[in-house]
Amino acid sequence: MKIKDIYELAVRMGIEKDPRGKREIERILKQNRTKYEKLSDKEKEFFDRESLKNPFADTRILVGDPRTEVKSVLVGVDMEVPEVLLADRLREKGERVDLIISHHPEGVALAALSEVMPLQADVWYRHGVPVNIGDALISKRMKEIQRVILPRNHNRAIDAARLLQIPFMCIHTPSDNQVNAYLSDLFQKKKPYLLSEVMDILREIPEYRASSLNKAGPMIVAGNPESRAGKVMVDMTGGTEGPQQVMEKLSQAGVGTLVAMHYTEKHLEEAEKYHINVVIAGHVVSDSLGLNLIMDELEKEGIEIIPISGFIRVSRGGARRGGTAKKKKA
Repeated sequence: MKIKDIYELAVRMGIEKDPRGKREIERILKQNRTKYEKLSDKEKEFFDRESLKNPFADTRILVGDPRTEVKSVLVGVDMEVPEVLLADRLREKGERVDLIISHHPEGVALAALSEVMPLQADVWYRHGVPVNIGDALISKRMKEIQRVILPRNHNRAIDAARLLQIPFMCIHTPSDNQVNAYLSDLFQKKKPYLLSEVMDILREIPEYRASSLNKAGPMIVAGNPESRAGKVMVDMTGGTEGPQQVMEKLSQAGVGTLVAMHYTEKHLEEAEKYHINVVIAGHVVSDSLGLNLIMDELEKEGIEIIPISGFIRVSRGGARRGGTAKKKKA
């Protein structure tokens, strides 16, 4: 596979599992094309042309020729300057590293993180929150995140990869869409009655089992094991945490339990205020599950996966290298 093939595969898989549905994605891409066509030549210079075919602003090829052939990838949850240097060191030792894949965005993909957040309103809508309320709430939160990210030094890892001539890309929301859909389908199928059953379901998944053995696995942070779960909502995509005010709306919509990667203390206070149970499944481990579902497709094409930076590699069909979890059907 070429780098561009991996990129296009990730985008395609992200669209297939996107909570907005393919029709809405097509509408968004069409809207982007219409906006672009109406711009002057001067304004077009600053338009993100990738958004004409890729609805995920946090997923990009950041360094390297897209036509480069790939046989081995170094994959991690956070791939920053130390990981880029590690890739270079592995090359010096004779290890083949054709491409670095980061889950969390860097460079322009990090700068644009807030742009993927509107899909959260669609997740809430699926669980009973009116879309107009969701749009209003996420719009304010997007601006907050944009201001938080604005002063960051976005290009540190990208500059290092460019100097060392190591191709670099990131796959964020497409991966998060994978884990969000995977867990949503699982809870819909198994219908847990108690929070203890939610925990049992998570710990049956190899990534969460491995993380639990390292004391970084799922945890009940609002409610207790004997609390009734009610309607379970998985909250694992859309860039980062949404607004804490949404807890009230989710409670009114009948959501009983949230299964999430992470929340701030203020989010948890709001959840408890409105009697919503919260299970934090774990951030890095949930990212690992999402990445694994994409990496499995690369592995089928004969690409070697070298996991680092917290990535727990579990193969669901194919050879396995590294990681901390044994191969097991989830």
